[in-house]
Amino acid sequence: MDLVTIQTFDNYFNANIQLTRLRAAGIECYLKDEYTVTIDPLLSNAIGGIKLVVRKSEEQNVRTLLREMNASSDNQLLCPQCGSHNFILVPKRSTENLLTAITTWLFSAYAVSVENVYQCADCSYESETLPEY
Repeated sequence: MDLVTIQTFDNYFNANIQLTRLRAAGIECYLKDEYTVTIDPLLSNAIGGIKLVVRKSEEQNVRTLLREMNASSDNQLLCPQCGSHNFILVPKRSTENLLTAITTWLFSAYAVSVENVYQCADCSYESETLPEY
């Protein structure tokens, strides 16, 4: 049985969401290296992240299905100011994030997680959660 990697992830949340979507559609698939990356996230880049793997015979069907799923979920986002569907995740401009960046730079330590917000790429509207219509 030939297997092929369809998608890679840097965290198990997104990986399991896609895995569940595909299994709900009746596609046999699994996650490779999920436990390694979950236990030690610093190894994610070294081993190529968490890999979503399917049979080679189902590759084209899965790619088409994922494209449709991602397109339908992207269209649910709607900026309340300009009506755009184009959101990106950016670091929040705050004193805490600035102090974290300075501390990390000074001590060359492992970066502490910073707060992020979703920002409309068209009008720069910011939101803590993804706006939906």
